Amino acid sequence: MPRDLSGEKYRGPEVLRRDQVDGTTTDQRLLDDKGSAAWLHTDPWRVLRIQAEFVEGFGSLAEIGPAIGVFGSARTPEGHPSYAQAEEVGRKLVAAGFAVITGGGPGAMEAANKGASEAGGLSVGLGIELPFETGLNQWVDKGINFRYFFARKTMFVKYAQGFVVLPGGLGTFDELFEALTLAQTGKITSFPIVLVGTTYWQGLLAWLRDTVLADGKISAADLDRLTLTDDVDEAVRLMVEASAKGGRSRQGGQPGEPGEPGEPGEPSSP
Repeated sequence: MPRDLSGEKYRGPEVLRRDQVDGTTTDQRLLDDKGSAAWLHTDPWRVLRIQAEFVEGFGSLAEIGPAIGVFGSARTPEGHPSYAQAEEVGRKLVAAGFAVITGGGPGAMEAANKGASEAGGLSVGLGIELPFETGLNQWVDKGINFRYFFARKTMFVKYAQGFVVLPGGLGTFDELFEALTLAQTGKITSFPIVLVGTTYWQGLLAWLRDTVLADGKISAADLDRLTLTDDVDEAVRLMVEASAKGGRSRQGGQPGEPGEPGEPGEPSSP
């Protein structure tokens, strides 16, 4: 027999029936509620916060021009060879016409931002809320702090034209392997990834080659996406060459392809 839908209620895109039907409206709860702020921590509200992070990130970074992401350990102390190397990377990327984007933290990130800022270029930091790091480093000229890793990581791959990866830990590995996965699956193209520090990275590459590739879990082309070097000039040159060959535009599209509707400088559909 037909179900009794006399208790049916529509609440936006939701359909509520039987014991799910409440006796109030959303407007009523909004205007009447003077009590607990627990709603700030519910999933629907988080969706709005996530949306706001994407809007803020897109709006802030859309016009930074060609940029390279530089990654490395937050635990690299000033005076360490990797710190000086990160400064050199930031400085030489700016000299080559790029902005520099880092995670905005201390260590190698700070060094890359310092090199970029002191060279007169744009030094960008995309920070993240963490229990053990405090804010953006002093060399960030344009900074955004994110609550959500996935929103932050989208900004790295959308607005960088390549990655230079210095010795680092889990966060650095995360960015490295995400970029490799996105390149392997065709989500990003013309995206050079350079590992700086042969002594540090060669063990990882040997494992990928001798174990992962040998067992058929990846292809040789996947490893070819990585370049290992100790030469900062070579790392920068590879970024310049990829850009000259027609790498991704700053809005993330391919040469000759229209941007997404509504992006700055692109026509929107009516």
